Amino acid sequence: MKTKAIKKDKVSVITLGCSKNLVDSEVLMSQLQHGGYDVQHDKWNKGRNIVIVNTCGFIDRAKEESINTILDYADAKNAGKIEKLYVTGCLSQRYKDNLETEIPEVDAFFGTLELPRLLKTLKVDYKHELIGERFLTTPVHYAYLKISEGCNRTCSFCAIPLMRGKHISRAIEDLVAEAKNLAGQGVKELILIAQELTFYGLDIYKKRRLPELLAELSKVDGIEWIRLHYAYPAQFPLEIIDAIAENEKVCHYLDMPLQHASDNILTAMRRNITNAETLDLIAQIRAKVPDIAIRTTMLVGFPGETEQDFEDLKTFIEKVRFDRLGVFTYSHEESTRAHIHADDIPEELKQERAAELMSIQEQISNELNQKKIGHTYKVLFDRKEGGYFIGRTEFDSPEVDNEVLVPAKEAYVRVGDFANVKITSAEEFDLYGELV
Repeated sequence: MKTKAIKKDKVSVITLGCSKNLVDSEVLMSQLQHGGYDVQHDKWNKGRNIVIVNTCGFIDRAKEESINTILDYADAKNAGKIEKLYVTGCLSQRYKDNLETEIPEVDAFFGTLELPRLLKTLKVDYKHELIGERFLTTPVHYAYLKISEGCNRTCSFCAIPLMRGKHISRAIEDLVAEAKNLAGQGVKELILIAQELTFYGLDIYKKRRLPELLAELSKVDGIEWIRLHYAYPAQFPLEIIDAIAENEKVCHYLDMPLQHASDNILTAMRRNITNAETLDLIAQIRAKVPDIAIRTTMLVGFPGETEQDFEDLKTFIEKVRFDRLGVFTYSHEESTRAHIHADDIPEELKQERAAELMSIQEQISNELNQKKIGHTYKVLFDRKEGGYFIGRTEFDSPEVDNEVLVPAKEAYVRVGDFANVKITSAEEFDLYGELV
């Protein structure tokens, strides 16, 4: 008598949004894999019967992408291409009740902190012993390390606390254990991420402990670069910069979103810092680490932003000359403090202002890059593409910053390896060089 084979469930996890979401997906996939599931990331193909969409709910464009992705897989379920569809992440946390009504094809929605419940739905026991283990989705030589969850800041434009909750630090020993695990998989660069890095440790140690964490992570064999993402500027603890200066493994790089430079808008945004205080902070940082690359983001089109406010912002950017800069347009988010104000800047004007800032930054970046010609830098190579080996210096984060291109026909380097590169030419956002 023939017996019917039991089909093994195969899961596709689709990640939208930021690097913090990516880490959540990696943790989820590790738990599922240990629970017996066949898992893959960011794609779906025939034979994958379960899809989990990890959503972003930060701003309008991100929410639209998340909803469209859910609807695409809802259509796939209606067509019999998949059997189960689950949704997790920030959009699900923020709009669960509405989504359940509007998209009934979804089998269940889960919030940002409901991993155990999601696993239970899939008949997988949450394994505490797997804390620190990840199903890496990045190239094996770098990984994101989420050192805390949530945020205690009260920026008027931001909905993150509504979706991620209050600031919760992870213990130093847990982070070191995870770093060792990642190093064992071949990771050489750790990118520390949090909604607010400078708060690290305040909740569990009753004092800021980021410098101590950096010291402990630097002891992990195999880790060569440690990079810092997302530091709040107000009441910035300068001992973090001392740690960057003193520790050779910590990249001379800081991602510090400033959002604006007009005192009027900074006050309306509840940023707790002024234009003058920001200039003084940047001067102190550069005095301690002269070659540090500072990356920031600016937000244009906030309610009430006048032409003078925007001129103040342009003047600030031209004066500071950031190494890296990104620009967002204001998104009117319900339940935030700014939502009580009229969204009075036309979308077309928001886009014009964003484009003008990026044009200024393009010129600054080109001038800074031209000065790098003739200098040699240590480069970590991420990939080979279009006839080039492509990597980054310690002053550049993956996917968002400048890249170094070395012609593949003239030299060979293994992806994931470091090599010294002499810069021979430069463009606005790319450097070209030769192996030394």
